[in-house]
Amino acid sequence: MADDRKEGEKVYGEEAIIQRYLAPLAAGFPGAFGLQDDCALISPPPGTELVLKTDPVAEGVHFVAGDAPEDIAWKALAVNVSDLAAKGAQPIAYLMALSFPEAPAAAWLSRFAEGLQEAQKCFGCHLAGGDTDRRPGPLTVTITVIGSVEQGRMVPRGAARAGDALFVSGTLGDAALGLLQHNDEARAQSWALTLAEAEHLRIRYARPQPRLALAGALRQHAHAAMDLSDGLAKDLGRLCAASGCAARVRFATIPLSEAAAKALAADPALTERIVAGGDDYEILAAVPADKARAFVADAAAAGVPVAEIGRVKAGSGVTIDGADGLPMSLSRTGWDHF
Repeated sequence: MADDRKEGEKVYGEEAIIQRYLAPLAAGFPGAFGLQDDCALISPPPGTELVLKTDPVAEGVHFVAGDAPEDIAWKALAVNVSDLAAKGAQPIAYLMALSFPEAPAAAWLSRFAEGLQEAQKCFGCHLAGGDTDRRPGPLTVTITVIGSVEQGRMVPRGAARAGDALFVSGTLGDAALGLLQHNDEARAQSWALTLAEAEHLRIRYARPQPRLALAGALRQHAHAAMDLSDGLAKDLGRLCAASGCAARVRFATIPLSEAAAKALAADPALTERIVAGGDDYEILAAVPADKARAFVADAAAAGVPVAEIGRVKAGSGVTIDGADGLPMSLSRTGWDHF
């Protein structure tokens, strides 16, 4: 990996950016051809199908200029890999397009590449190709990740059935609260968080952890699944709309971290932020009731905690019962770019 960190030094020329900073990320993946060809070549493992996902991150929307380049890189890859995890797939490689408003700083590129190296090592994939350009507008990182799954075993979004138990992995709301804290450092103090709890929320926002270890349990037991990127309320609504069904969830059953529970106790108005804030990158799954216990056991064996939060119903729409047992009235259901 390049280690060129002279203060203020810029990198000019696509070849310099690609060969000095990005080509090392393709090492170990023969189909990338050292990033010296116009295309990459992928041979999926025998008996598998390819699963593809594209999700860009842009300055001013998903991160700000002062954020650590390592964190930007990690998140750019993680948000894509999270979708593969929800499909029961494993990542193979990814393509990346980098759009810069001006020539990038050498130190920034070096740290960005280090973040990608760390992420792809954790997720088990390599950079296979892509492009760089310069254009007006914010810095944008667009990644297309390519994964594989056994033929006929991808877990779809639109196959939930009435009577299915609804599960989520991990804890919800941490990233949304982490963003609030990121934008207003006084939040941590007002929520009476310890330094460790405040750091937990920061990390959950800056470095989401795709639940790849849950893929096997999803393939084995789930009717439907998707990752939670735009908020539980919105994404559950999407799953129900695709499946032609409804859902009812109890807020009291939604798993919270100690930090989120503490923040909520200090400010009960955060309830909506927890169900509609987004950036969780956990997995929502609809599992047949008679397979629920086995799903929980297999998830635990894989090291991923899951919690049942409600049921799929006949009909349409999503109801989330609040702490008082009455349906919550949300001013918004989740993140929407438009």
